[in-house]
Amino acid sequence: MLLHIVARGKIGRSPESELVDRYIKRIAWPFKLTELPEIGGKIPSLQTPARTILLDERGETFDSEEFATKLGRWRDDGVREARFAIGAADGHGKAERAQSDLLLSFGSMTWPHLLARAMLAEQLWRATSILAGHPYHRSG
Repeated sequence: MLLHIVARGKIGRSPESELVDRYIKRIAWPFKLTELPEIGGKIPSLQTPARTILLDERGETFDSEEFATKLGRWRDDGVREARFAIGAADGHGKAERAQSDLLLSFGSMTWPHLLARAMLAEQLWRATSILAGHPYHRSG
């Protein structure tokens, strides 16, 4: 299953981009990162069947093992792409939220978009590591 982050805004050269790169390189599953301008830009077509996940403050929160279980279930059900969308500064519109398969939140605090991208990349790496039985993740 392809893990695909679609993010509004360019990360450029920054400490956050170094974190994103560090975790992306560790992900053993197929992975793609697409950056779009703040407004507009061509959103790539989905590989179907797919799941669209929007990072949104109104979304559900998961611990790392629950998140890994959800990804594993999608993979086992034949989902070809899990697309994680990080919106612009004002987030996602009502219509986008209604059409998504999941709204995902990193908690009720507000996070900078560039840091949210790094946090998502880390959690995708952690989830795939959990599913592979890697000893890094510590539960309990």
